[in-house]
Amino acid sequence: MLGKSVPAVAPLPDFGLPRTGRRHAVAGVVVTALAALLVLFALLAPDDLSSFSAEALVRVPVEGIVIAAFVLVLPPRPRRVVAVLTGLALGLLVVLKALDTGFYATLEKPFDPVYDWSFFSAGVEFLAGQIGEAGAMAALAGAGVLAVAVVVLMVLAMLRLSRLAAGRRTGATRVVAVLGVVWIVCAVFGVEIAPGQPFAAQSAAALAYGDLRQVGADLREQRPFGEVAAEDAFRTTPGDRLLGGLRGKNVVLTFVESYGRVALDDPAIGTKIGATLDAGTAELRAAGIGARSAFLSSSTFGGGSWLAHSTVQSGMWIDNQQRYNDLLGSDRLTLGGAFQRAGWKTVWDVPAHTKDWPEGQKFYHPDAYYDAHHVGYQGPGYAYATMPDQFTLSMLQRTELAKSAQKPVMAEVDLVSSHAPWSPRPWLVDWNQVGDGSVFAPQPAAGEAPESVWKDPAKIRDAYRDATDYSLKTLISFMQHYGDENTVLVFLGDHQPPVVTPQGAVHDVPITIVAKDPKVLDRISGWGWTEGLHPAAHAPVWKMDSFRDRFLTAFAR
Repeated sequence: MLGKSVPAVAPLPDFGLPRTGRRHAVAGVVVTALAALLVLFALLAPDDLSSFSAEALVRVPVEGIVIAAFVLVLPPRPRRVVAVLTGLALGLLVVLKALDTGFYATLEKPFDPVYDWSFFSAGVEFLAGQIGEAGAMAALAGAGVLAVAVVVLMVLAMLRLSRLAAGRRTGATRVVAVLGVVWIVCAVFGVEIAPGQPFAAQSAAALAYGDLRQVGADLREQRPFGEVAAEDAFRTTPGDRLLGGLRGKNVVLTFVESYGRVALDDPAIGTKIGATLDAGTAELRAAGIGARSAFLSSSTFGGGSWLAHSTVQSGMWIDNQQRYNDLLGSDRLTLGGAFQRAGWKTVWDVPAHTKDWPEGQKFYHPDAYYDAHHVGYQGPGYAYATMPDQFTLSMLQRTELAKSAQKPVMAEVDLVSSHAPWSPRPWLVDWNQVGDGSVFAPQPAAGEAPESVWKDPAKIRDAYRDATDYSLKTLISFMQHYGDENTVLVFLGDHQPPVVTPQGAVHDVPITIVAKDPKVLDRISGWGWTEGLHPAAHAPVWKMDSFRDRFLTAFAR
């Protein structure tokens, strides 16, 4: 042993390959492993974050077994074609799952490939309000590039795996056969790797099949929309037989953005909101003003306010963009149309509208229309909200309600201060100082920036609570200052809030009717609604599309 040197570490075997060849071999193994993981992710990843877990990604997908078996029996040229087509399909499946994930998180529903494209423009507008138009366009472009990259990488992954399987046909066939037997045995005996996670997976096929069925159902309506719209008990009712119980009253139908049942039921939110409603009930009662409250089940969740607004107005269940478009092209009688036929001046006060809306104005045909650009507002914006709710109501009071002696006003008012991101938010000022809104100038800078709030789930909930509380206090204060014997306020939520509302929650939103004239509330005494602004947990829950007919019936004559 003397005179011999012993190396400190034995050298790695080189398998007969030069150093560069070894690097290429290792790189090839890594790339192949990544390709396999990418395909498995496409097949096994759920389309809902609430179902996402490590266990979900270590199952055996039947789709992978079928694809592998098919590739193994094909000659080279057809095999490449199938690999490309399969890669395209899997890439699109990943994109669809990503869309579903986003829709579940915000709207409590999967993405509908036929009807839900309209939400993208609304989402871009919302994003532009937070990070600017250039930032929103950059984010949209980035999302598009990422989607294309996923599809391309999936195609490349399938080509690589198919070449590998064909080059080692015997071994690959044995692996596929073993996995097929394992899948069948696990499926027969219901083996689960975790509760609700069967080891024998077939989720990708089920998702694709479900989407295809949904598309088919969307493309063929059971009945033409016009036929359904024509089934209307009030379609030909003359004006002198409509709304007699409200003659001479100004009626303000107000939608409070994102005012959902979670605002009352969630302990972290409901304690403050409930106290505001209870205090408001007492304050209004002291002024001789009464109220009744209940719940409506909204046609939308987390967004799509226009679907809820049109459902209430039309008495039809408008839960997707196609039905909404069909409604705007119809001659369906709306609540506003009924008031107009009965002699009211109809007003639309919609501060969230920053673009022309000719199709909506043609359908609703209001006598006066106020959007973000036609109200004389000279104050600041608040993230999404173009103006505070107090200015919206103050402008309506000065411009229309105070001048209604000759002809009563029916107004739809869409309040937006409680729209996400809920920060910064306004606070109430003296109604006599509202003016053109300049008084609000210091408020946004005093609040927390949305990008700071949305880093912390607890801050998001607090911001939603405080913004909703502001909107409700504004309505209560409005009635205290301006509510008289001839004022009737109907206010309701449009949908549950996004992000804040847990998945699986009901679609209920509170609704309240406020009036100083007791005869107005006597008309709805048989509805069983809760007295006051705060609906009890057991208060009635109606479908949102039923409200129009119940309201018109109660106040018919």
